[in-house]
Amino acid sequence: MGETRVDLLHLLEDLRDAYPGAIEETILTEIVANSLDSGASRILIDADAGQATLSVTDDGSGMQRRELARYHDLAASTKSRGQGIGFAGVGIKLGLLISEEVLTETRRGKSHVATSWHLASRHRAPWKWAPPPGLVNERGTAVRLKLQNALSPLLDPGFLEGSMRRHYQPLLDPAFDHFLAPHYPRGVTFAVNGRMLGKHAWQAPEVAPIEVRLVRKRKPSAMGYLIRQNLPLPEEQRGIGISTFGKIIKRGWDWLGLAPQAPEQVGGLIEVPPLAACLTLNKGDFIRAGQRGAAYLAYRKALQEAVSRQLTAWGDARPPAEEARRRAARPLERDLERVIEELSHEFPLLTPLVEQRAGGQKRLPIGKNGEEGAAPSTAPTFATLEAGETATDSAVQEPGAGLQTKKESGAAEAPSSPQPSTPGPVLPGTKNTRRPVRYGLTIQFEDRPDDPELGRLEESIVWVNTAHPAYRRAVASRSEGYHLALSVAMSLAPLATDPKGEHTFVTAFLSRWGEALDRAGGRKRRGA
Repeated sequence: MGETRVDLLHLLEDLRDAYPGAIEETILTEIVANSLDSGASRILIDADAGQATLSVTDDGSGMQRRELARYHDLAASTKSRGQGIGFAGVGIKLGLLISEEVLTETRRGKSHVATSWHLASRHRAPWKWAPPPGLVNERGTAVRLKLQNALSPLLDPGFLEGSMRRHYQPLLDPAFDHFLAPHYPRGVTFAVNGRMLGKHAWQAPEVAPIEVRLVRKRKPSAMGYLIRQNLPLPEEQRGIGISTFGKIIKRGWDWLGLAPQAPEQVGGLIEVPPLAACLTLNKGDFIRAGQRGAAYLAYRKALQEAVSRQLTAWGDARPPAEEARRRAARPLERDLERVIEELSHEFPLLTPLVEQRAGGQKRLPIGKNGEEGAAPSTAPTFATLEAGETATDSAVQEPGAGLQTKKESGAAEAPSSPQPSTPGPVLPGTKNTRRPVRYGLTIQFEDRPDDPELGRLEESIVWVNTAHPAYRRAVASRSEGYHLALSVAMSLAPLATDPKGEHTFVTAFLSRWGEALDRAGGRKRRGA
């Protein structure tokens, strides 16, 4: 008999709250993620409404007796960063919150064992060895949850299939089979209640391939496609989905920092296996600080450029009014670098936006993008490819400036027309002297008539609400600069401090912003 002695209920509830979706969806997708990490090529999902049980069986590597015993420690894991998409068997462990019993059977070689586990109280989760029920044949692992709620969605085959198609779309789309073959050489198949989940390509009137290649690399580091429909897409299909090893981590437009004219009609899916090394601890998001954060932002920038060019080719370029807003925002973005760096001393919660340097120095994790005196980059560049291009004639947008949104590309050629190759975004960690791309806080605009807030922070983007009456008044009185500064300050305040200190932060931010104007020699700012 083994027993874990911590406040298990509190810990499991914290784990549950770290994921954005419903707990049932999290449990299912995380159990499947751990099956994939074990090398499984066949995953069987069976729901028995009569017995109120959910079983997930795979043909992966399985566990030996010692490994199964250790698996009952809440944070135990044998995985290395960047090699998997599951976190410490968290799906099975979250199952304790909604199950009367969690039975795990595993088989590897001559070792064939099983355990029974349940949450007895807030501080006790006893487990014991149990006779293997015979769910696993030659090798692999099976998990059976005896659910407390007989009406749980985990007992609905439709819910199970829908969740699998939402979270593992690349593994169920034949367009990604060749790209994912190095990681899943035997392929991956899923079955729900004995019915195989068929692979379906995303059908749409317009489909545009997207690829991202490292310079001098023959194979792409990321690939996918954009689609555009004539009618609005279902809510869960809108925007760009980004996945790693076949598991979708984020979906939508906010994380990418783009806002098409018809976002409800455009979707897409891009697989980036190297981003597995940039996943957060719970594998539910991407790190944005340090070397791994810089790698994520570099890929994000490369995808921004490729997607932006395709949207422009489709005639989805920003209207002149929005370009005027961008021109008004650029002077403020140039000042934000110094403002945030200085405020990070007074408000330590801003330090994720500031990279620590040797000797106690600080700077935002961005380069000067070709400005005089810029430090050289230490990373390889990207070349982004679109439909019809080759590795030698790929087109790459110039990276955007620090604390600045991407450069507008203007009128773009059709994806099939090659363009001269130029340096693209960079990844940290390798020796190269190409000029760096700049990352950091950016300002974008959106119309949110029902939102009373001046702006909101999403990823590293402050979205300014152009439908707010105060913004319209600022435009009429030619004071957009001050309104943007106030919007940024109010959006950052919840990140920088607790609610009681938000007024102090806003005051300090505006004060430093004003001082930045003085340090710039009193140069005039448009709209300021």
